[in-house]
Amino acid sequence: MKNVLIINGHQRYDKVAEGRLTKLFVDTAGDFFTQHGFNVKESMVEGAYDVQDELDKLAWADYILFQYPVFWMGVPWITKKYIDEVFSAGMNTVTYVSDGRSKDDPSKKYGSGGLMQGKKYMLSLTYNCPESEFDNKEGFFDGLSLDEANVATHKLFQFCGAEPLETYAIHDVFKENLDVDAALKRFKDTLERNFMTSR
Repeated sequence: MKNVLIINGHQRYDKVAEGRLTKLFVDTAGDFFTQHGFNVKESMVEGAYDVQDELDKLAWADYILFQYPVFWMGVPWITKKYIDEVFSAGMNTVTYVSDGRSKDDPSKKYGSGGLMQGKKYMLSLTYNCPESEFDNKEGFFDGLSLDEANVATHKLFQFCGAEPLETYAIHDVFKENLDVDAALKRFKDTLERNFMTSR
């Protein structure tokens, strides 16, 4: 039986981002994992959390599902605070030993000192921008893919030694005719590919 940590990285803004969509994806993922025999724990960055408890969850997890809305091209600031507090506190125990370099061994490269080897993570993102802005040289992201546009979050996990799974994103979340059912089907299909074929 595998262990999955779902991190809810939502930050509430009244009338703009109230957290219902993020919670829907977190709850859908929780149901999926439970139905497929995974052990599930959840973390919520908004509100009180204990840093050591969060580190214990990261140490316990085989998989991490990181669900958050993209604010201003990155994680919400409260989610960045969680990352800074929790991942930094895991130095030498859970997240990383050093930046990987060694005076005694010049072949060791920057970013190779992670302690989370063997763990896998999935990003699941909610975006207001349309999907057409990615992989499009004329688009807002100048031809970058979804993963390239979220390189900072991917590099966080790479620095700690974890391996990526396929990223999911729902786009145009403020559209009046947003098809949530279709988005949830795509999400479940992505979970299936990521977690049922990689076990």
